[in-house]
Amino acid sequence: MISVRGRGPARFAAAAIATGMLAAGAIAGAGTAVADENNQQGGVLATLPKAGVTIGSGVKILNGPNPGNTAAGLFELQVKGGGTLKTYCIDVGRGTVAGAEYREASWDESTLHNNENAGRILWILKNSYPQVNDLTALATKAGAERLTEKTAAAGTQIAIWHFSDNVKVDADDDNADKLAEYLIESAENLAEPKASLTLEPSAVSGKAGEKLGPVTVNTNAQTVNVAPGAEAANAGVTVVDKDGNAVTTAKQGDQLFFDVPKGTEPGTASLTAQANTEVAVGRAFTSVNPKNPSQTQILAGSSSSSVTANATATWANEGPIPAVTAEKNCVKGGVDVTATNKGDEPFSFSLAGKEHEIPAGGSETVTVPVQEDQEYNITITGPNGFEETFTGTLDCETETTTGGGEEESPEPSTEPSPATVGGDTGDTGDTDGNLAETGSSSTTPIIAGVALALVVLGGAAVFFLRKKKPATAGSGD
Repeated sequence: MISVRGRGPARFAAAAIATGMLAAGAIAGAGTAVADENNQQGGVLATLPKAGVTIGSGVKILNGPNPGNTAAGLFELQVKGGGTLKTYCIDVGRGTVAGAEYREASWDESTLHNNENAGRILWILKNSYPQVNDLTALATKAGAERLTEKTAAAGTQIAIWHFSDNVKVDADDDNADKLAEYLIESAENLAEPKASLTLEPSAVSGKAGEKLGPVTVNTNAQTVNVAPGAEAANAGVTVVDKDGNAVTTAKQGDQLFFDVPKGTEPGTASLTAQANTEVAVGRAFTSVNPKNPSQTQILAGSSSSSVTANATATWANEGPIPAVTAEKNCVKGGVDVTATNKGDEPFSFSLAGKEHEIPAGGSETVTVPVQEDQEYNITITGPNGFEETFTGTLDCETETTTGGGEEESPEPSTEPSPATVGGDTGDTGDTDGNLAETGSSSTTPIIAGVALALVVLGGAAVFFLRKKKPATAGSGD
């Protein structure tokens, strides 16, 4: 939907506040709010209905941050708008939270950002269950006597943990161990898969009377629906291709533009792109609830799922005309805020005591430092009613491991555990798309949640981006 906001103060201001708190007590369900940043960046949004694996079997974690008995296997996420995802864990030290919300993320935005073996995890996902549902053939390759869906899921998860968390795990079933050993030894480094749907950049700006863009469609879907809303008609703003033709659908690589008639009052508009597609195996999924983070997941299979992405355009007739985007940067430990100025006057901003100036036609990216597992809330306002809000949690690191894969089995830790790593290993019924069937009888949950008492207060960063006035000696601004 396209929405248009009216004129406002000719001042460009932004406040970025990062705080985090995890209250003492047992971890319960996660919140339901979806951050504006998640909508802007595009990709699938999904929910984990229940904590713990839905199909798998028992294992014993021998080292790492949370040794002891648990269950290993597949999780199931429900896609907002329709669809089902099967995932494995890539953060063994953190527990799952029932009701946790997730968004599709790149490897650089997840715990895989500094993992040289991320491509080997992708190979495992493509060459094991549920992508390979001929379990007899898989058992033969692995040198196992027999594999069931439960033991195949457990063995696959063990192999993934080897590369994602550097932990050594023994399965209750020897066949699961044999599968894990085969996958670990055979794994090759593959390239990161592409996103299901993104619009790049997700914000553009310019003067009324111009085509604002381009916004490039990146998707693995055959067709993407482009939906301008009714509010756009009131301002006469349309979404067009590079030749100026009105657009209602698009495909991979297409460029979209906002056509703003000359003389249109300054304002802001947005568009929504939507598609139904199978999300690529190997895409990361990070939790979006800052107060109850849930362990990072990686996609093992997808039904046809609904995916959306948004883009915005801001226009004016004169002065600074900003466009702002935000993206997590796990390498730098923060959020990259990129401000672009397509106006005819420069503007400056102050961040953490440093001054920056963006000339007319220029662009600059500033990294706002955010602590791990810390909530951030960045609200940016500007000339003519411009406003963007980015919220989320930086979830870039796995829990610290305590040793290498050859360590002897220690006694189970007596330290508090964040939450259940495993859980019920029952069946979830049939699914469609590229998922194998997962019908299996339920087994007893293997591990219970443990209360966590921890309060983390993060730092705060506040910065102001303002319209730059002509240089005046002794100016207080």
